[in-house]
Amino acid sequence: MIVSALVTSVAINLGLCILFFTLYSVLRKQPSNFDVYVPRLLADGKLKKTSHFHLERLLPTPGWVKRAWQLSEEELLSSSGLDAVVFMRLIIFSLRVFSVAGIIGVFVLLPVNCTGDQLQEIDFVNLTNNSLDVFSISNLNNGSKRLWIHFSAVYIVTIFVCYLLYYEYKYISAKRVAYFYSSKPQAHQFTILVRSIPVSIGSSVSESVDSFFKEYYPSTYLSHVVVHRTNKLRDLILDAQKLYKRLLPLANRTKSGQRLSVMGKKLELLLCPSTLGLANLSQLEIWFPFLKSILTITFVSEVITGYLPSLILQLFLKLVPPIMKFFSSIQGYISNSEIEKSACNKVLWNIPAKLAVVVPAQASFFIAYVVTSGWTSTSTELFRIIPLICCLITKPFTQRTDDEFEVPSLPYHRDIPRVLFFGLLGITYFFLAPLILPFLLVYFCLAYIIYRNQFINVYAPNNETGGKFWPIVHNSMIFSLVLMHAIAVGIFTLKKLPLAPTIIFPLPILTLLFNEYCRKRFLPIFIAFSAESLIKKDREDSNDATMAEFFDNLATAYQDPALLPIQYSANPDSRRTPLLSSIV
Repeated sequence: MIVSALVTSVAINLGLCILFFTLYSVLRKQPSNFDVYVPRLLADGKLKKTSHFHLERLLPTPGWVKRAWQLSEEELLSSSGLDAVVFMRLIIFSLRVFSVAGIIGVFVLLPVNCTGDQLQEIDFVNLTNNSLDVFSISNLNNGSKRLWIHFSAVYIVTIFVCYLLYYEYKYISAKRVAYFYSSKPQAHQFTILVRSIPVSIGSSVSESVDSFFKEYYPSTYLSHVVVHRTNKLRDLILDAQKLYKRLLPLANRTKSGQRLSVMGKKLELLLCPSTLGLANLSQLEIWFPFLKSILTITFVSEVITGYLPSLILQLFLKLVPPIMKFFSSIQGYISNSEIEKSACNKVLWNIPAKLAVVVPAQASFFIAYVVTSGWTSTSTELFRIIPLICCLITKPFTQRTDDEFEVPSLPYHRDIPRVLFFGLLGITYFFLAPLILPFLLVYFCLAYIIYRNQFINVYAPNNETGGKFWPIVHNSMIFSLVLMHAIAVGIFTLKKLPLAPTIIFPLPILTLLFNEYCRKRFLPIFIAFSAESLIKKDREDSNDATMAEFFDNLATAYQDPALLPIQYSANPDSRRTPLLSSIV
């Protein structure tokens, strides 16, 4: 890829970012779009829809950026939970790492790479026609003494990243314990799940469980709930609710010339593209000879090599998180938090580990990928284009009330692996192709502002793991460091730098020893709280006057929602009588 193709990709994505920011600043002020852009404020009663028109609604304003910037960590913790704090600490951690790596890479390594001439001498007069490879370590001559600068940079960044990892692990561990002490009693803290219960002859499952726990755990046993698989029943009730909501807006008006229809299942065809091949024009000419004349057009070739491959890869990778979440659900995990944590692990280790194999050979492609997937996808997160389109399509045909309004939650299993993958690319490439670092810094700056805004206005916590995502973050960063060390050994060997591979070889060993130390010191806190913490919490709860009411509600906390009566708005109109008033 040449510089002009990268500039074209940057220009396209920068234009899209500015467009999304401008449209968001205008559309978020329209009352009809409050369900999309400020659903959390609506649900909390902090914002009401008004029909008064103001000219200010049509003018884009950056006030939301200031509010997102001023959000403190304590406010985020109290409103969105510890998982949101962990997610933002991941972005802050990445900003710190790549600020230091960016200074070293852009102001030290990049000029050094440009002084080499192994590939070609850089043409400063016609800079846009230079290959991006001239800015990488590949342009330095074999055996050059300047390679020791890259060697030193690997050591400096490794030490700095390990220091930050230790600091963050210690900080979040303390936050997790403090969050546990300050949190109100939760039903899951007093509940265990028992499966595969043997049924005695002449007694039911419920009677067997009750007699067993009363006999062996009389002081701690309160009650039990037998949970059955009610998937079919739940689907029937949801269908009844959907039919009721469809008919409700039509109850007081007459329609003619229209008919009700049921949408059938949609079969999607998934195309798995060879995106790396698209980055090579000669390969495209072999695959599609009839495009040879079109590919000679400068702008077309720049768009195809600089923008299209990373866009296709981005669209393909969007399908991975929901698939991994489905695999985790059928794997046997029960709670939503465990499913998301397992899916996060699957997305992280199955996708980047395979892509890491081709990372060293595809520097220019992944630079364009950071711009396309990083900048544009983060701006799309702010603009919420899919929810906006769905809202515009369904709003004329539905009539939702405040009781039926649902606030979304941030899918951590999708966004945490994405951020970690960009961290993998940055740590791997900072000494190979330091040109990627400024684009990564822009991405993390966008993510910092946009996700803070989304936590304020859009996302509400649906379930809470208590910060259990951080060990995944820590392990991913250790993997990135070890991968960088392995690549460095190979690069310095190929570049015939004497002693460098031997001296750098202890670095991954020391990194793994550091990881083992952190694992033994901090990981037990994320698996289970210590007996000291639990006893202290129990003593505090014993003095709480609301615990009696909590225990009264605990017996029905896990009753199957499918077996609860359906709640409808009170209306004497017989045409709105629900099809299923209750389930016995």
